[in-house]
Amino acid sequence: MTKLMLGGLAALLVLASAVLWMLRPGSQRVEGSTAPDFALQDQNGKIHRLGDYAGRWLVLYFYPRDDTPGCTQEACRVRDDIGVLGDLNAAVVGVSVDDAGSPADFARKYRLPFTLLSDPGGRTAAAYDSLLNLGLVRFARRHTFIISPDGRIAARFDKVDPARHVEEVARTLRALQHAGMTRATLPTGLS
Repeated sequence: MTKLMLGGLAALLVLASAVLWMLRPGSQRVEGSTAPDFALQDQNGKIHRLGDYAGRWLVLYFYPRDDTPGCTQEACRVRDDIGVLGDLNAAVVGVSVDDAGSPADFARKYRLPFTLLSDPGGRTAAAYDSLLNLGLVRFARRHTFIISPDGRIAARFDKVDPARHVEEVARTLRALQHAGMTRATLPTGLS
């Protein structure tokens, strides 16, 4: 009986270690580094590439799943405040690892006026260190990147509160534009 209990405890410890290993943060894309390129299909079937946004600010946000409570809240907040980001000459693009049909339904259901990209293989999410791979199930981590007009990561957000995130992004984007530089070189307190 003791051997059985010890065996079960050992199996539980191995399982817990594996889960913690899968949940560990990836190596992070550093602010100021070149943003990884992508070629992903949007909700209308059009392919988007990073180069399509050259010369313009890009808010690229990753979200776990279409039509789930937190993702819906975040997308609707972006929808409601899209004018603020547009006034800052920023395009907004959301990315999930859902299949190609899911973003179309999500965008239509909530009248989302911005691009949603499908990354079913998770390659783009992984390139941005935003893929949570649990073996059989993969999700995009809720991360946001502000990409500068020259294609560099100007700011990254790893801890996203869907209810308040758009204000934080707009404030940081405004500071970046005002300073004319990436957040990595901004004086302390501007971001």
